[in-house]
Amino acid sequence: MARIIITGASGFIGTNLLELFLRDPSDEVLNLDIVEPRCPTHRPYWREVDVRNLEQLAKTVCGFEPDYIFHLAARTDLNGNHLEDYDSNTVGVANVVEVAAKLPQLQRVVFASSLLVCKLGYRPVHDLDFCPDTVYGESKVVGEKIVRLQAQGLPWVIVRPTSIWGPWFAEPYKNFFEAIERGRYVHPSAAGTTRSFGFVLNTVHQLECICSANGEDVVGMMFYLADYEPLNLRQWANIIQKRLGVKPIKSISSSILKAVALVGDGFQFIGVSNPPLTSRRLRNLLTDAVYDVSALKAICAPLPYSLSDGVEITLNWLKRGQSAVSK
Repeated sequence: MARIIITGASGFIGTNLLELFLRDPSDEVLNLDIVEPRCPTHRPYWREVDVRNLEQLAKTVCGFEPDYIFHLAARTDLNGNHLEDYDSNTVGVANVVEVAAKLPQLQRVVFASSLLVCKLGYRPVHDLDFCPDTVYGESKVVGEKIVRLQAQGLPWVIVRPTSIWGPWFAEPYKNFFEAIERGRYVHPSAAGTTRSFGFVLNTVHQLECICSANGEDVVGMMFYLADYEPLNLRQWANIIQKRLGVKPIKSISSSILKAVALVGDGFQFIGVSNPPLTSRRLRNLLTDAVYDVSALKAICAPLPYSLSDGVEITLNWLKRGQSAVSK
């Protein structure tokens, strides 16, 4: 039996992580979030708590007495202009550290950071090699530094989710699946980007393994969360297309895509919140980003879901109208 708190379990990864722990009736799980759960059946496990409110956070966490904390709550969009806009990622982390220090029974606390502590395509040479190109990324750098400086003596682990996809996702990868289904997705004429992607049910398996691993193998360390084999975006899109039985995906020159992206930039400038393509999205689409997950592989052994499993489960979830998922 374990008592588990997940901050931000109304979000994408958190929803799947909560679902994973609910499979074991001996576990007691609590979701602390400022928004209601995405999954209606998760509502009994939700408490409306803002991690920026230290008094409220401490009262709820200390009252529950968790053995494990997963701190996933964060502001994740890229629209903020100042570091203060992302105080959930800075003040929130500091508050979780302070509260965790009050829990003598705590076995592990996992802090979710982001791959965007470095700009996409930049390969850090060590865990403290940061190179953010967004305010969001900068806020996650601050969060990681808070953990390393203020969580001494705590059994902490930092994780950086990569490009995670699957049930309960939103943009950009939900849009990616839907665009293929509607025949609106086109391949860039280049060979295709290779990235470290992660199917979310593998991701939550990895998070569970990090909690159950020996402390000497994980405590005080950082792990990128991703499936073990990098994925070529063109090949992945073709797998989805074939599974859907829609027409083969066409290719288009990068110069045309750049022109479309500039139009998207213009729409974004005048206040359109989600144009189909912008220069930033195109740059991300064309940038390779592969991360070393060998240390994670040593802890987690084989992953429970293959790429084809992930595509099948995700398409079935979309088809069912985004209801709960079980293995």
